[in-house]
Amino acid sequence: MELRHHRLDDLDQVRPILSAIYAEVHPADPDMPFRSVERFEQRLAGHASGNDWHAVIAYDQDRPVGFVYAAPLAPTSKWWSSMLTELPEGYVDETGRRTLALFEIMLLDTHRGRGLSHRLHEALLAARTEERVTLLVDPTHPSVARLYEEWGYKRVGDQQPFPDAPVFTVMVRELS
Repeated sequence: MELRHHRLDDLDQVRPILSAIYAEVHPADPDMPFRSVERFEQRLAGHASGNDWHAVIAYDQDRPVGFVYAAPLAPTSKWWSSMLTELPEGYVDETGRRTLALFEIMLLDTHRGRGLSHRLHEALLAARTEERVTLLVDPTHPSVARLYEEWGYKRVGDQQPFPDAPVFTVMVRELS
């Protein structure tokens, strides 16, 4: 398995790769427009609108099989604005270097259960300098939340980032 790091300058090159993996993991479902490839690509454009977007793509003999991508939360970020849980004062104050938002981590079914998601995750974090990392977990997947807990994340509340999105569990991991 080869892991390749990509930055914002590479987005046009890697966008089709990310979208293809997403489409394979989330086949079209008319009952879930939030999970469509079109909506993924819209979210990706928003996530990459800052200048420190970072992705790591896993390749198995030059075939892309998974990815993770993230970006730091800007001082004007709306990440915390859709929280359904009240957080302590100052918790949501962002500087542009405080919190890394891990927006997507995804593997093809054929490559799950081998520790590859953890390798992708840690490769991305090893190149970062933020104080903490946050992500959203669909609560209908408790095994995924347990996995993130094993990686050091703690649940801090719930949020619904878009009206047609599920209510997600928000998790945070402190970084050294």
